[in-house]
Order: sequence, then structure tokens, then C-alpha cells
Amino acid sequence: MPREHRLLITGANGFVGTWLQRELETRRLQGGIDLTVLTAGHGATSVLMADVSDKHQAMELIDTSRPSAIIHLAAIAAPSDARKAPDRAWDVNFRGTMNLAYAAMELAPDACFIFAGSSEAYGASFIDKAGAPVDEDTALKPMGVYGATKAAADMLLGQLAYEGLKTIRFRPFNHTGPGQTDAYVVPAFAKQIAEIEAGLRSPTLSVGNLSGFRDFLDVRDVVRAYADAALADSGADVLGKAFNLSLGQPTQIRQILDLLVELSGLQVNVEIDPLRLRGSEVPTASGQNHAAFTAFGWKPKIELRNTLNDVLTEWRQRVQSR
Repeated sequence: MPREHRLLITGANGFVGTWLQRELETRRLQGGIDLTVLTAGHGATSVLMADVSDKHQAMELIDTSRPSAIIHLAAIAAPSDARKAPDRAWDVNFRGTMNLAYAAMELAPDACFIFAGSSEAYGASFIDKAGAPVDEDTALKPMGVYGATKAAADMLLGQLAYEGLKTIRFRPFNHTGPGQTDAYVVPAFAKQIAEIEAGLRSPTLSVGNLSGFRDFLDVRDVVRAYADAALADSGADVLGKAFNLSLGQPTQIRQILDLLVELSGLQVNVEIDPLRLRGSEVPTASGQNHAAFTAFGWKPKIELRNTLNDVLTEWRQRVQSR
């Protein structure tokens, strides 16, 4: 008989959580998996409601669901939102992770705790490495509130692994795809282009710093890694360890913009908006992905151009639906 999988997803209604649910449903329909997905979040479509920053609610969530694996996505996910509300970012991103981890150790000790961390945790180490891809042994030196909360939660889970928590820590690099809000760079460009096409704005794109290089992934590749880890019978060679999810080949933000404009066929002007500039910028952020490939056979599959085309197509639909 196949092993029963009861997967609890926190932050299930968010951008990544929505795609993860689709990935898991596809696998369930393909057959051969006894799979139950329990969704936790603030939206009406979630099966379970909980504020993970509240210890009692986190305990109740684990006690009610009794999962075989927890995929912890709940977070203040946009760095700009974390900067504006640092108290809430620390409450959700760090304390929420701590509450869930301790609840899992007490009430579901056999459950695998899969953590969606962030490459932002590396921070100044990207500068130290002078653009070379970082590996999982690279020091965590966050430079912003969001990165700091994720780094702290990452380190906490690494410590709790020595106390028996069955955890896998992922550090995904920049990922995008259809459904992402315009608080992020790719959909911010795509939204403006779609509005120009629809005649809703002048042919001028308002942008921030275009000189940086980032390691871009498709969200659908990222959720494959989460699903693989949640459904695997992970052993000591994986549990307690951290894994980058990255392409290993950074792309300049300017090239992202150029590709989107090329896909649109528009002639546009580009204008720097000081409000879109951040105080501290990392010139190049890139990561090695050898560990994730060795452990899970994971590697990115979706070409960047295809990702950008899908994002632009979705924003065209959003704009037209107005």
C-alpha cells in the first residue's frame, strides 16, 4: 500500500502556495499517491484558518491537521512590505516559524518541516563573493528586514534539527510567474507594458535600478522542489540541511525589461523613478544548485523567455478584465 501523505501548506493562498496546490493536484490526479492537502491561510479558500505568529493557534493548527509534512510558506513575503512593517515581519517570518516548528516537534514529531526561506538571507555575502554563485555553506549576512527574518528562521530550524526536528530548508532565489503581484520587478514591468498596450498609460516605463544581476526562476520550478521534498522518504542525508533553489546563471534586470518589451513589440521610453530605488543594492546575486540536484534530482526546466511571456499574457488578461 502506498504511504499516506497529509500535507499541510501554510500561506496556501499566496502566490507560491497557489502554484504548489496546482502541482500537488496534478500529481494526485496522475495516480499512485495517497495524498491529502490541507491548506492554511487567511483566505476563504483555506481549509484551516490560523495566524502562525500566535503560539496557541500554531499549536492548534498542527494538532488539528496531524500532517506527515508541513510546507511552511506563510510570510510577509515582499521585502518592501517587511521594510514598512518590521514588527509584523518578525512576528510572522521568525516567530511564526518558531511556533510551528515547536508545535511540530511536540504534536507531529514524524512530520517533515519544509521551510521556504530566501536567498535574501545571504545578503552581503553576495558582495563578498564578487558575483560568484554562493553555496549553502556561505555565511548568512542579510542586509534588509526581510532577509534578516528569513535568515533567523533558517538558523533556528538548523539548530532545532539537532534536537530532533525533521526539517529541510530551501533558499529559493528570485522566482516569478503568473499570479505574482506588481510589488515584484517582473510583474511591475509586465503590468505597465500591458497598460501601455491597452492605451491606459503613455509609452513610458517607470523603473528602478536596472543594473543588478539576479538569479531568476519560474515559480513552477520552485514548487516542484517543495513537492518533491514533501512526498519523499527523506533520510539523514537530506534532513537538517539547506538547499539553494537557483539557476546559477544571473540575468541583468535590464535584460528582463528588454525581453518583455521585445515580447510586446512596443516602442517605449524608460524613466528612472527614485521611489523604486532601494537604499542598499547587491550588484549580483546568484547561487549554486548542485546540492538540490544531488538530493532531489531537481533542476530548473522552464526557460526565462517562456516565464516572461506567461507573466505578460496574464497581465494583459488582468488589464483587459478591468
